[in-house]
Amino acid sequence: MKVLVVDDDVVSRMVLMHLIDSCGDFEIVEAEDGADAWEQLEQGLRPAICFCDLRMPRLSGLELLQRIKADARLNTTPFVLVTSSTDEDSVQQATQAGAAGYIVKPFQAEQVRVHLLAFFDHAASGYEHDAEAPAATQQRLGINGERLLVYLSGFHTQLTSASGELEVLLARGEQAEARVRIERLQAGCATLGLHGAARALAAIGPGTLLGETVQGALADVVRAVIHQSGLLRQDGQA
Repeated sequence: MKVLVVDDDVVSRMVLMHLIDSCGDFEIVEAEDGADAWEQLEQGLRPAICFCDLRMPRLSGLELLQRIKADARLNTTPFVLVTSSTDEDSVQQATQAGAAGYIVKPFQAEQVRVHLLAFFDHAASGYEHDAEAPAATQQRLGINGERLLVYLSGFHTQLTSASGELEVLLARGEQAEARVRIERLQAGCATLGLHGAARALAAIGPGTLLGETVQGALADVVRAVIHQSGLLRQDGQA
C-alpha cells in the first residue's frame, strides 16, 4: 500500500513518515512540496492515501487537493490534510473541497494510525457501511447538506482526538472514563445517523475494552464518516 507524504518541512516530513512506518507495512513516497507531489502524480504515482501539509510554497495543500479532486484519475484518492493551525475556515474549506480529514502538528501516532486503518480493505475488517440516507439525516436535524458536512467534519476531528486520548486512558487502566468517552462517540454516531458505526462502538463490552479493539472500532467509525461525507458530495447536497 503506497502512502504519499507531502511536506516542505524536512523534519515534519520525516517524523510523519516514521509514524506511518510504525503503523504497518507501507511503501512511503515523499514529496518536498505540492508541486513535486503533483509532478509525481502526473507521472503515474497512484497512492492509496495522501498526507499533505496545508501551507507550502509553489503549490499549497489546498491547491493540490483541488487539482486531485478535479482529475478523474485521482479524485478517489483519500486526502488527509496536515496542519499546524486549527484555523476553522481553512479546515472547512478543505473539507468542502473533498479532504477526508486532517491531523494537527505536533503529530501523535494514534492520529496517524486511525486514518490509515480507515482505508484498509473493508472486507478484511468485516466492516459494512450502514447509515441513514444523508437527505433523511438533514430532514431529521433540520439542516442542509453543507451544515451536515460541517458536522461530519467536526465529528471526524473528535474521533482523531479521541483515538489518542483513549489510548492514554486504557494504558492507565482508567476503564470507566474510557467507557464514558466511547458512549459519547456512540451518541454522536446516533445523532448523525451512522447506525453501523454506533453498533461497532456498542459492541465494545467490559471484557473487550482493549486498545486494539477500541482502535479498530474507531477506524470503522472514521470509515463511516468518510463514506457519508462522500455520499453528500456525490449527490451534490454539500
